[in-house]
Amino acid sequence: MDSESGELSEGDLSPGQESFNSRSLALQAQKKILSKMATMAVANLLTDDTSSEILDELYKASREYTKSKKEAHKIIKDVIKIALKIGVLYRNHCFSTEELETVERFRKKMNQAAMTAVSFHEVDYTFDPNILSELLLECKDLLHELVEAHLTARSHSRIDHVFNHFADMEFLAVLYGPEEEYGLSLARSAAG
Repeated sequence: MDSESGELSEGDLSPGQESFNSRSLALQAQKKILSKMATMAVANLLTDDTSSEILDELYKASREYTKSKKEAHKIIKDVIKIALKIGVLYRNHCFSTEELETVERFRKKMNQAAMTAVSFHEVDYTFDPNILSELLLECKDLLHELVEAHLTARSHSRIDHVFNHFADMEFLAVLYGPEEEYGLSLARSAAG
C-alpha cells in the first residue's frame, strides 16, 4: 500500500482480496483478442448484413473523402474495435446501473443521428451540417463517459478518431453534396 496516498499499487493486495482475478483476466484477453481480429473480414462475420453494408458504404465515402485507403480502413477498423469492446463489456455485465443508463442515452442519441442523416438525404434542401455534427459529437461524449472506467486511453483516442471524422463538417458537406459517388453511398446506406 502506498503510505502517502493510501492507495494500492498494482501488485498490492487489499485485506481479504485475492491477487488473481480470473474474470478480469478473461475480459482483458477477450478485448485484446478482439482488437487483433478487428478486420473487415471478421467484422462482416460479426455484424448483420445491414450493419456490414453501412460499414462498407462509410468506408467508401471515407476513402473518397480522405483519398486514402489506409486512413479509411483505419477509421472503419476503429469503429469495429470500439463496437466489439463495448459488446464484450456489455455481455460480461461490466456496466453499472448508471453506465447502463448512459448506454440507453447513447442508443437514443445515435438513433436520432441516424434518422437525421437519412432525413437529410431523403428531403432536399434540409441538410444542415451543424445539426448532424453536433449529434455525433454528443454521441462521442456519451461513449467516452460510458467506457471511462473500462477502456484504455488508446480506445478513447479511437473513439475520438471515428467521431471526429464523421462529425467533420467538411466531410458532411461533401457527403451530402452533389458529387455522385457520395450520394450513391448514402442512398445505399439509407435504403438498408
